[in-house]
Amino acid sequence: MHKMKFIPVVAMAIALASCGSGRTVDAPPQKSAEELAYISDDSPIKKARLDLAISPLFDDPAMAETRALLVMHRGKIIAERYGEGYDADTRFISWSMAKSFTGTLIGFLVSDGRLVLDDPAPVPAWQRSGDPRGDITLRQLLHMSSGLDHTEVGEEGGKTLYEADTQRMLFLDGSADMAGYAEARTLEAQPGEKFEYSTATSMILADIITRTLTKSTNPEVRRKITSRFIRGRLLEPLDMESTFFEFDANGTFLGGSIIQSTARDYAKFGEFLRHNGARKGAQHLPVSWVKFMKTSSENDPAYGGHIWLNKRRPEGRNQVLFPDNGPETIFAALGHLGQQIVVSPEQKLTVVRLGKTQDDVLGPMSAQIGKVMALFPIEN
Repeated sequence: MHKMKFIPVVAMAIALASCGSGRTVDAPPQKSAEELAYISDDSPIKKARLDLAISPLFDDPAMAETRALLVMHRGKIIAERYGEGYDADTRFISWSMAKSFTGTLIGFLVSDGRLVLDDPAPVPAWQRSGDPRGDITLRQLLHMSSGLDHTEVGEEGGKTLYEADTQRMLFLDGSADMAGYAEARTLEAQPGEKFEYSTATSMILADIITRTLTKSTNPEVRRKITSRFIRGRLLEPLDMESTFFEFDANGTFLGGSIIQSTARDYAKFGEFLRHNGARKGAQHLPVSWVKFMKTSSENDPAYGGHIWLNKRRPEGRNQVLFPDNGPETIFAALGHLGQQIVVSPEQKLTVVRLGKTQDDVLGPMSAQIGKVMALFPIEN
């Protein structure tokens, strides 16, 4: 378990002059050393200052409900706070942060020579003569540019919530064989032509991983062999003991949406990518693969190889992260309801935020994460 030592904070008086009136505005109430104990003595930022940036995530109604916040700097936990009813042993659902885990797992098989980035994706249902889906490459799937007709949410294309592919695949008629449902969709655009974020695409990648590992169609065999691969190549090397992946009835892991893990384990994954696929001096994933993940795709500068980047998106698309308030090299695994693993290599920083904030009001929360990270200088 991570241990921290704490010392009292010297109280500060902060006076802010109001606009030309000569009056002052009272400072926020000073917190005791006990109240600031979630911030480590190792923090390079003064406890009171860091607390002022973190506290709104828990206390401001505009941020909705933050359940966990963890800040790592130079590989050490310097701040760790939980909402009522949650703690360091609580497993939190990843939602779409799982996509970045899937992108990483694909990298292991590419580095092993078992998959090729620019070869047609090995999906049996697409291999019939004349099927245009046979031209979809692994790279296009990782870049969310397959051209498949996948509707992520109901508002897209005029569909209702329960007509959207994500809901149908995860919870309704596609749930028994999620990858099969995703792979059966037809093309709506030429492969590589346009960006369309899609949980169904990540399920296809999860199925590709599974079928690369085993030719068995037995769901239990598929689950066991894939679990062994995930544990041996990722979870055990990263010491992510609390983490487990969910599987559907066909034995395919839910690579687009559902991992269960603690905030500390999510931070270990972020640190793994911050160190370009290395941990404790051992290079587990090639640096070249992590570089690929962090390189903008052709159809959206803010999206790489199944990971989000701190860059401006094309006009008409919702902005993610905070491109005006942090290095362009920041990248993140992001999930539904505000799950975030945000990594800044230049600041030697990994921030994990877990909670429940509706997707249409994520802006204030995400911006506040940016303010927390902006406190830390860029390092050589």
